[in-house]
Amino acid sequence: MEATNQYADRNKKSKFSLHALNFHLQPLYFMLPAIILLGVFLFLPAILTIYYAFTDYYLLTPDQREFVGFSNFVELFTDPVFMKSLQNIAVFVVCIIIVQVGTALGLALLINKNRKGNIFLKIAFFSPVVMSLVVVSVLWLYLLNPADGLINSILQAVGIDAQPFLTSPKQAIYVIVFVSAWQGAGYQMLIFLAGLQNISREVYEAAKIDGANRWQSFLHITLPLLRPTTTLIIFTTLIAAFKLIIQPMIMTQGGPLNSTMTPIYYIFQTGFTDRLVGYASAMTVVFGVLIAIVSFLQRKLAKEDI
Repeated sequence: MEATNQYADRNKKSKFSLHALNFHLQPLYFMLPAIILLGVFLFLPAILTIYYAFTDYYLLTPDQREFVGFSNFVELFTDPVFMKSLQNIAVFVVCIIIVQVGTALGLALLINKNRKGNIFLKIAFFSPVVMSLVVVSVLWLYLLNPADGLINSILQAVGIDAQPFLTSPKQAIYVIVFVSAWQGAGYQMLIFLAGLQNISREVYEAAKIDGANRWQSFLHITLPLLRPTTTLIIFTTLIAAFKLIIQPMIMTQGGPLNSTMTPIYYIFQTGFTDRLVGYASAMTVVFGVLIAIVSFLQRKLAKEDI
């Protein structure tokens, strides 16, 4: 009888332990689908990319790949096209942050005041954001046609010579900056607008009583109170700018003379057009490390975690 009771107690404790374990594992059950998706589509590709970066993997002969050590990386840093793509993306990142963030702030200040037509302006400024980048690129490709594009027709009508735009190695990257800012500024505008509307009117009224004009109020009240919003916008714009591929792919194919070639586009061409998966993987690793370094420095300089 005593042995039976001991067995029943052990069985009861075992069931209780299993129940407690199951209770503690319940959050994991909910997370499991996301963990599986992240593992298959993020962690596994990242691991394979690092592995392939040290091989001569050619897409058409996957079974013949061999370990080549750091050969891909050595070749990479002597590749003029890759170095040019890094230069191009650096110019693009700096210019797009200045132009797009500045434009977004200006538009937000414009529609922040109570006036008729604000709803129309919000829709007009935000509408490019919901358009596909492919559609936007094709649209501006026609508008910027050097021969018979609308932009050159307007310039000639006011006495300015026709411009080469996308066919000029000196102008092409800046044209892509303009098109990208035109397409994306509306999104940052809404974020700036939310930040502006969170600033108390009483602060401006107190500054006005003290004799501050509009410029002084903007400089000493608006900009400091918008700092967290501005930091967020600069951070997100910076990350998005590094992923530039659609505009040069559609509008210039990386030309002329590689003046609009970007690292992501070059990786795409190398991996899927030239089928040099090993070399493309090495580029991906190097570019990923550069993005991580820039993001880390940006967060440190901003002195604020987002």
